[in-house]
Amino acid sequence: MGVKKNEGWFCYILRCDDGTLYTGVTTDPARREQEHNSGTAAKYTRVRRPVKIVYCETLHNRGDALRREHQIRQLSRAGKLTLIGSPKR
Repeated sequence: MGVKKNEGWFCYILRCDDGTLYTGVTTDPARREQEHNSGTAAKYTRVRRPVKIVYCETLHNRGDALRREHQIRQLSRAGKLTLIGSPKR
């Protein structure tokens, strides 16, 4: 994804191998993607590997990142696909 680490907090969306989307927050997107792919992150993604970060935005602090994560999780699948710039499927 090309995101630099240590620049604050990030809210990200992963595309799982089964086509589902997962939203989370982190301070290091590359490390977190690696954790998801090694099976040491979220239980949801453990059986849906490999995963790839398809969307990432930088926020100022953890609170802002968690609020943005909540906003994204409230979106429909179509809304998330629009956000990440993918065609609706």
